[in-house]
Amino acid sequence: MSGVHSEEYIVARRALLDAFDALERQRQALVLVGAQAIYLHTGSADLAVAEYTTDGDVVIDPRLLGDEPEIAAAMRTANFWLDERHGRQLVGVWASAREIGGVPATVTVDLLVPEAFGGSGRRAARIPPHERSAMLKVHGLEAALVDHSEMEIAALEDGDDRRVTVKVAGPAALLISKIIKVSERVRDGVLQRGRADRVKPKDALDVLRIMRAIPGDRLAAAIVRLSGDEVAGGVTREAVASLPALFATVESTGSLLAAEAAAPEPPDVIAASCAALCAELMGALRNAGFGNEG
Repeated sequence: MSGVHSEEYIVARRALLDAFDALERQRQALVLVGAQAIYLHTGSADLAVAEYTTDGDVVIDPRLLGDEPEIAAAMRTANFWLDERHGRQLVGVWASAREIGGVPATVTVDLLVPEAFGGSGRRAARIPPHERSAMLKVHGLEAALVDHSEMEIAALEDGDDRRVTVKVAGPAALLISKIIKVSERVRDGVLQRGRADRVKPKDALDVLRIMRAIPGDRLAAAIVRLSGDEVAGGVTREAVASLPALFATVESTGSLLAAEAAAPEPPDVIAASCAALCAELMGALRNAGFGNEG
């Protein structure tokens, strides 16, 4: 198995499994999101660029979260620590010491709470009795609490036979969260000088992966259901409203970002694919009655 995936991805999966082991007694409250969840649904999506990630992302549903084990204590017992950047401790970003290609590296697992369920804090989710900095509030993940199913995830390296069954966000929830993430980061990069590093081309490529791998009518049906949901409706409608501005044409920002991340794929082909699939999905949404749920 180790010859199929990049070493970074293999180590990221190992760290993710370590985190799920650490939080095993809280498993009912955990939902896998982010790139590792996307790849479970899409595989390569017929792209020459391999699946690649150096971290893991886990959403926590506070409604299902028990008091024990305390999240921060469980993570520290498993040899994770809260990461730092520029001398400041990060919220919800749990780091672990690894080796990638024989070189010492830090691999992270992010513990995230949808903004609507994170309490009154600005960034840290306030869910007593859990440590305030243990989980980060993130806008756009609400749909993952509604659209998920159990899947088996396994280690990706020889000698590690771990397999765990966990909740994994569905393609529609993942698409919604990625569109909102790209939209917010593009906006921040434009409005705040020096913040263009927040715009990650790979996030736009993940949107393309989902649109390529999952039929438009299937995505549309799920999005329509989510748009009428009390928890997921707001972010779902926000994502659909943002999609055309990001991907409707070959010159749209999201299309160009995806083309940048997809090297060595021809950039014009990738940008055209973004525009065509965006049009297909918007058409499928209209056919599915999006906007007419009420």
